Amino acid sequence: MEQFRIIGDIREYIKSFDAFCARSVQRGEHPTLYMDDKQGQTYNNIREKDYLFSQCRNWVIPHNQMGLSFSARWQHLKDKYKLKKKWAAGNPVDVFWVIEQCDLPLGLKFVQDEKDKEHYFLTVTERMTSAQLKVKLIAVAERMSVIREAQDTL
Repeated sequence: MEQFRIIGDIREYIKSFDAFCARSVQRGEHPTLYMDDKQGQTYNNIREKDYLFSQCRNWVIPHNQMGLSFSARWQHLKDKYKLKKKWAAGNPVDVFWVIEQCDLPLGLKFVQDEKDKEHYFLTVTERMTSAQLKVKLIAVAERMSVIREAQDTL
């Protein structure tokens, strides 16, 4: 177990890994699921525009450039954090992160965005029901660490 005195220590520790994947989330929101349709239509708390759904919306189909969005570099995360902070209207915004090479549930994989090397997708690698994907996204969220109100860190 590691103990850190300052955020800089955490940043240096994270740099020792190949890559990290992080998401900025308004406090109270789930780090991998959407509990309402404010940010777009959802099925089983999964936003439709994040994944490729079948016509009936019960199945999620593999696609290597669709998935939940993550930042893979500090500058990219900082930009996304500022945008989220603007939308949050004064509410705290937290950063949830995980090491890219962590033990992801079977059927999930981090894939680099072909258009932006600092952006990754948490993609599905095999066809699964939206209910199965929801369970897997909850498992990913349980593995994520959080930096509360991260603006001083970034």
